[in-house]
Amino acid sequence: MRMKHLLAVGPFALIAVLAGCDSTTDKMSLLEKENSELRDQLSQRDKALEAANSDLREANRMMREQEIMFDQELTNLAGGVSSPNAFEGIEGVTTSVSGREVTVTVASDVLFDSGRTSLKSNAKNSLNQVASVINSRYPGRSVQVIGHTDSDPIRRSGHKSNYHLGFERGFAVREYLISRGIDPSNISITSYGPDQSLGSKSKSRRVEIVVAE
Repeated sequence: MRMKHLLAVGPFALIAVLAGCDSTTDKMSLLEKENSELRDQLSQRDKALEAANSDLREANRMMREQEIMFDQELTNLAGGVSSPNAFEGIEGVTTSVSGREVTVTVASDVLFDSGRTSLKSNAKNSLNQVASVINSRYPGRSVQVIGHTDSDPIRRSGHKSNYHLGFERGFAVREYLISRGIDPSNISITSYGPDQSLGSKSKSRRVEIVVAE
């Protein structure tokens, strides 16, 4: 009798066990699904974090470049227009500063023979040094070359006027500075002829090289 009872109970117990297995399997599947979703979320968050870090690195790089450019500009300002002594010691050269411009004055008697527009051989030594300072201390700056003459009328040189003579001399200086590495697009020429004469004829004959920011 007892054996029959056990046999009768056995199938129901097996069903209960199987039902419990199905429930456990469902829970495992649910946990695996949740775990997969969490991994996906973590992966997406890691990608977003890496993108944010990349943006931050790029922003820091750009900031460093801006700081370098700013420091260079400060250096240029400190040692550039405000410091004309960079030209000190060059033969035949004097300098002056007005606002944000430095004017390098070269006596025409140093550069040219009387009535001529071809540079003297020794004049090139002075212009070499002037060009070197401009290239190193004022890179990319605007440069204006101005030719000045005395008031004596033109008689024998073949030039139509002192304005023409001043321009030709300015042109000769400009061309030489270009040959020494200064960007031609940064250099302009003007001739004032005798209009801005100084205290003597020798001082009036000059070429000014004006460097501006």
